Amino acid sequence: MKDKYEVTRYIGVPVDTDQSGNYIIKKDENGEFKLHDWRTGKHTKGKFKKLGQLFLTENNLLVAVIKTEPVKFNNRHQYTPLQRFTSENLSDEQVLEAKKRLD
Repeated sequence: MKDKYEVTRYIGVPVDTDQSGNYIIKKDENGEFKLHDWRTGKHTKGKFKKLGQLFLTENNLLVAVIKTEPVKFNNRHQYTPLQRFTSENLSDEQVLEAKKRLD
């Protein structure tokens, strides 16, 4: 099947900007946040370079990558495709905070 492509699952956290324009983890009114799953799609633009890198979802939500793992091509429909990777990154401190949620 020639249309197969490599599929990666990206576990990420939605981000916001603070008053200084720095990227921060988007939290609810209780200071909580959740991690969510996306995947590369056939039309995903850009390349993944490192943890903390930001990407845009198809709904234009900005998300930072906290963990990646390969996905079998046949299982790709379990995850929503992401739209494109950006050249922006979440700070290492924020990535570490989000990684604590992985357990």
